[in-house]
Amino acid sequence: MQGNPTGPITQVGDTVGGLVAWAVRELTGASPSPLLDAELLIAFVTGQPRSSVLAFPERPVRTALGDEVERLVQRRARGEPLAYLVRGQEFYSLPLRVTPAVLVPRPETELLVDEALANLPRGETRAVLDLGTGSGAIALAVKHERPEANVTAADVSAAALTVARANAERVGLDVRFVESNWFEALAGERFDVIVCNPPYVASEDRAFADLGYEPRLALDGGADGLDALRAVLAAAREHLNPGGVLLLEHGHDQRAALVEIAEALGWHVAAVHSDLAGHARVLALAAAEGAAPSRDHGSSGRDAVRERGNARRNVKALRSRPR
Repeated sequence: MQGNPTGPITQVGDTVGGLVAWAVRELTGASPSPLLDAELLIAFVTGQPRSSVLAFPERPVRTALGDEVERLVQRRARGEPLAYLVRGQEFYSLPLRVTPAVLVPRPETELLVDEALANLPRGETRAVLDLGTGSGAIALAVKHERPEANVTAADVSAAALTVARANAERVGLDVRFVESNWFEALAGERFDVIVCNPPYVASEDRAFADLGYEPRLALDGGADGLDALRAVLAAAREHLNPGGVLLLEHGHDQRAALVEIAEALGWHVAAVHSDLAGHARVLALAAAEGAAPSRDHGSSGRDAVRERGNARRNVKALRSRPR
């Protein structure tokens, strides 16, 4: 590659391989996956699949495209999520568009989808609510796997719902979207499964130093990180059909406090689930009357849905995906 390898990469003779090498140097220490980031950014800018970036390193790159690669690499080096830069993220095998109006869907949230599917028998029409839908990732994954389900996705953010609706159209799935501050716009409605990945980062958590590009509204759970979870737990029973289940994603150190809050509000812990790293991640709750005994599931799972989900997440872990 011609030109200064640590400066602008706009010289005649730039190649795909040269850009990859330069980008890796720039991203080393700034990204947990510099090579993957470099390949995906260059594939995005050049309009080629990543496989082409790998297969044809000698292919020349026009100056204008080299300039755009440089701009995106510099933004990634400053910590901007890769998904915002390439305008997309895969979630539960669905290609989703994401913008700074929504959180980047995390692989660990696929566990929440697995548990929703485990409570939705195939071929039966059930009502599902994804509360705080963001990009629509959970709602769309559930609808894709259970097309017979009636899926509603709610969010307080109109900008997030714009992204979610566009994703539904993009993947061709019929989901109902509602602008609502938790259950406020859903008066009188009941569901068989309510799924929620709420804000649960404590306001003063140091994690916000690394999350500055994502919407704080979707992350900040108040002083102890539990404000949104309290609000959902306080109102959800009025919106759950008999025998229904409430599934909540939570922080790895919040389970004990969350169980205490839930039981005080008349919930029964039906199941607890951990992610692949062994961290407490999802709580399944039912109305206390006639609820099933508690059970504890690790990430290995016990049914076909969970096995498929774990296999998918294992593959992603091996790819060392960036946030």
